[in-house]
Amino acid sequence: MNIKLSLFLFSGMFLATSMLPSFAQWGNGSKRFDRLHPRRHEVLRRTNNIDRSLYKDKGHLGGNFNNLKQQDKSIRQQEQADAKANGGYITKQQQQQINQQENSLRQQVNQDYNPR
Repeated sequence: MNIKLSLFLFSGMFLATSMLPSFAQWGNGSKRFDRLHPRRHEVLRRTNNIDRSLYKDKGHLGGNFNNLKQQDKSIRQQEQADAKANGGYITKQQQQQINQQENSLRQQVNQDYNPR
């Protein structure tokens, strides 16, 4: 067998086996993330619930869907920026601030909701 081919195959097998532990973590990623980042998990869960509610009620929001969706996006971006600044975590104060923004957005959605 060609020496270059042998080295290539060996290096590929070595690389693949050295990455197995990191791939194994991906299977349980969500539960692991929830456990390691409880504040972010709560904030993102609430943001996802608001997002689902917005799309579900899209036709009943009195033309305010785009504005509400932009506010939702802004909250999500703020959470990501806060987490990036803190090594993947958010502080209790940041969580409280984001929760206040989410509560305000939820109230606006509820006020604007008008089933026909």
